[in-house]
Amino acid sequence: MIKLIASDMDGTLLNHAMEVPEKNIAAVKQAQAAGIEFITATGRGIAHAKSALDHADIHVPMILLNGARIIDEAGKTVFAAPIEREKAFQILDLLDAQQIYYEIFTDEHVYSQNQAFRIDFFADRAQEIMPQLTKKQAIATTSKEMLKLPLTYVENIQQQVLAADEEVLKIIAFDKIGPEHLAPIREKLHALGGLAVTSSEETNLEINHQDAQKGIALAHYAESKGLTADEIMAIGDNLNDISMLSYAKTSFAMGNAAPEVKQIATNYTATNEENGVAQAIEYVLAQNGPSFNP
Repeated sequence: MIKLIASDMDGTLLNHAMEVPEKNIAAVKQAQAAGIEFITATGRGIAHAKSALDHADIHVPMILLNGARIIDEAGKTVFAAPIEREKAFQILDLLDAQQIYYEIFTDEHVYSQNQAFRIDFFADRAQEIMPQLTKKQAIATTSKEMLKLPLTYVENIQQQVLAADEEVLKIIAFDKIGPEHLAPIREKLHALGGLAVTSSEETNLEINHQDAQKGIALAHYAESKGLTADEIMAIGDNLNDISMLSYAKTSFAMGNAAPEVKQIATNYTATNEENGVAQAIEYVLAQNGPSFNP
């Protein structure tokens, strides 16, 4: 019997407009009304994650930054797994040497050194999703969306982190070409040891402490609630979801999921544009049956 549902956000709970569709909102609230707890598991930081969930009036615990941080419904941190500072700076040196754009996440900030690159990169992404946009329109759309994010632009991230004495929870690297450029860097990162290196898209690398993975974080949260993997369902679409899909006894790959994700999941659902999360929740509610009593 399922008592906890964990869902990825981008490409899963959210549609391409980065919103939670009405059918998904209704399904989440239906599950909660039936006594099933819902938790999001995302690569996003807290402010970025909350912006979409608050708009949908969904208030739940969150696994953030791929598992580097867990917060309860009140926003209190219950678990954190930062990257050791010396190793974080080794990673940044490696990315700088390869001229790869990156951002880092701390408890309080998201730091970037290149606003122009970020706008251009995500404008290209917007055009891929909405090909009707001109480049100028895509840049305008991207710039507007960026105003919602707590990005802090600095000249030197390493100096900023040292000065503020902040822990690095996640580093994300972006490259327009994608796997061809990022694969050799992934190998060098693995050689450093002690890291979890995954991707939420072909054009990025998400770098965390080896204990900061969605599956590890979900297991930690489940244990704190006295739940086992048999009582958990997980839903996701990309490589950074594999650890939690592997952990949960019941798992759903989105219709738009990467092939590797579909190989791991025990079930399939529709795409994020077709309310796949709502369909997966409906399945669980039917399996639990009317006799379910939390």
